[in-house]
Amino acid sequence: MKFPTKIIGSILLWGLISGARAEETNSFFPLMAWNWSSSDPAVYQMMHDCGLTVAGFVPPKDLDLCQAAGLKAIVSDSRSSGYDWKKVDEQVARQNITSLVAEVGKHPALFGFYLVDEPNAAWFPGLGKVASLIHQQAPGKWAYINLFPNYASAEQLGTATYREHLEKFIELCQPTTLSYDHYALMDDGSLRHGYWQNLEQMRDASLKHGIPFWNIVLTVAHFNYREPTAGDLRFQVYSTLAYGGRGLAYFTYIAPSVGNYRMAPIDQFGHPTRTWDELRNVNLQVGKLAPTLLKLNSDEVYHFGKVPDECRGPGDKSLVKSAAGEIMVGDFTHSDGSRYVLAVNKDVTRSQHCDLHFRVAPKRIQHVSPYSGQLGDFSGEQLWLAPGQGVLLRLE
Repeated sequence: MKFPTKIIGSILLWGLISGARAEETNSFFPLMAWNWSSSDPAVYQMMHDCGLTVAGFVPPKDLDLCQAAGLKAIVSDSRSSGYDWKKVDEQVARQNITSLVAEVGKHPALFGFYLVDEPNAAWFPGLGKVASLIHQQAPGKWAYINLFPNYASAEQLGTATYREHLEKFIELCQPTTLSYDHYALMDDGSLRHGYWQNLEQMRDASLKHGIPFWNIVLTVAHFNYREPTAGDLRFQVYSTLAYGGRGLAYFTYIAPSVGNYRMAPIDQFGHPTRTWDELRNVNLQVGKLAPTLLKLNSDEVYHFGKVPDECRGPGDKSLVKSAAGEIMVGDFTHSDGSRYVLAVNKDVTRSQHCDLHFRVAPKRIQHVSPYSGQLGDFSGEQLWLAPGQGVLLRLE
């Protein structure tokens, strides 16, 4: 699709204004399309309209298009990613990164630089060399390295355990952000074993080292993964937020034209699907919650109903002591000292009444509206959670 010049100009102006407003209100929450993107302004505008805030992965020349659409972007270029990671020549890497940063380092749409997806631990020393150069020359920009999920084999990981893999990565690559993928929506209707454990592992590493984490979740059916429903999308997003996640990416935003890939937000013909509409809805919710979410620090995470392996139920310090149904809860402290909980309906097919009983009865419970971002009383019809839905509550 081609836009007339006048429309492109309008998009550019709107993107500049909206980007500035997001910065001013400190409400930017990373929601990324996991794809190598085409150089089409309409594609980037559709990402923005879907509630996404980051485009991945784009050539340097597309940064202007991303800015025009109100998006940040992770740049994909051989100067940051084109290495034999087992034997990186640091002098060559320095020349490459210096050149790349000189070209795009000051661009307002730049969010980071793509290095690699799902590396073996044997690659970490080489990745650490390039990441260090990016950190030195482009402070504040992400040297993007995405990690395996916990169901990867020891051979894939290059370590005996997943936690060892995480610790070795952090030690050798000194990441500013952790990112991993975990695809758990199986076509028999089940949730892959290990989904919750992976969130636990990433949260533990995040808190231990003071590094925010992202989760890449499933938005396209393929292999033996199912076509995601609206409940599936809400569940993946809100469970990540309840664990303190500070970014989400969606695999994939555009369906590849291979195998049995289907029902991505954008199909193989470039058309939006029902998944696009459903993803837009939950992304817009995150956008409204973002100003509050970004001021919260994760304190506790616990489950009611069936407690997943390697997870836990409420403890002595948990704000909620009991809840009916399949609910999980994250406890948070706001930067102003107030306490919040984010409760999630773990059932992706049925609504639940969110009947929470607190260890110390709050004087007042308010929910942060996912449609306005404003506080309102948590009572009456507000107590019902759709399949996979979460609710952010402020306690007084």
